[in-house]
Amino acid sequence: MSNLDVRPKPVECGGRDDVPGRPVHELLPPRRVPLGESTVVRRLLPSLGRRMVGAWCFVDHYGPDDITDEPGMQVPPHPHIGLQTVSWLHDGEVLHRDSLGSLQTVRPRELGLMTAGRAIAHSEESPRDHPAILHGAQLWVALPDTHRHTDPAFEHHADLPVVQKPGFGATVILGELDGAASPGTAFTPIMGADITLADGAEARLPVEPDFEYAALTMTGITEIDGLRVEPGSMLYLGCGRRELPLRAADGAGGLVLLGGEPFEEKLVMWWNFVARTGDEIGRARQDWMAGDRFGVVRGYDGPPIPAPALPATPLKPRGRTR
Repeated sequence: MSNLDVRPKPVECGGRDDVPGRPVHELLPPRRVPLGESTVVRRLLPSLGRRMVGAWCFVDHYGPDDITDEPGMQVPPHPHIGLQTVSWLHDGEVLHRDSLGSLQTVRPRELGLMTAGRAIAHSEESPRDHPAILHGAQLWVALPDTHRHTDPAFEHHADLPVVQKPGFGATVILGELDGAASPGTAFTPIMGADITLADGAEARLPVEPDFEYAALTMTGITEIDGLRVEPGSMLYLGCGRRELPLRAADGAGGLVLLGGEPFEEKLVMWWNFVARTGDEIGRARQDWMAGDRFGVVRGYDGPPIPAPALPATPLKPRGRTR
């Protein structure tokens, strides 16, 4: 997934100084951002007050949208460095192409995991014959310094482990939850899980006290640690918990829980790049515009996205919150 903002602002994030070592409730309101030709997303990370949750550094929520008579998602080829992208659907289909030659349709509750590493380009689109409803989330994971120049790769996992209890189900996207481990490749202590709650159901989910967590409500009104959270909103929870109370407050509920050890390294994010210095961002932009390093995405019907102009002010890595 791309950040298609034609005037992207640099985002300075990382470091542990501003990570609360205790449970907190910080409601992160979404910012509506156009994506491609016909999709509008709710951007939840990075936000004004919170930049990362563990290694999770970017969260977009979109839909549910009726795209019966629309092209749906149409994101032309664009570059990435220093991160992983996670495609996650509740409804619809997304066709992934990349400069490695990957061609894969990702469907609901299947993991499409792309490791950009040193450089990759990809496109995402709704197939020509697509389901009527499109609903999902796109997420980025920052790669630690020891792995951010790794070879690019793409993984597709159609069968993910599920934790099942009365009135409760959790599909493990990345990392581990309650003894179930995702097959997706992770480079830091991290977890992501898609959770469903039956109407009125309650659950107490085991969590790691050293992880920080946030929960994105996808459908229904969910009570998270006693706080009602509307669909399309994210609740940051801090650290220090051993369990997380959940309840479907109004009909069946669906949420994505994200967590991980606070990310110690300081980063600079700009456009579709995660790096450590402004010079590194500048080189990546130059290489993309020159047709170097990132390869070619073949099969997409349209030109690649040109990189925006760099900001006039220097890009510097700083802390996790403004």
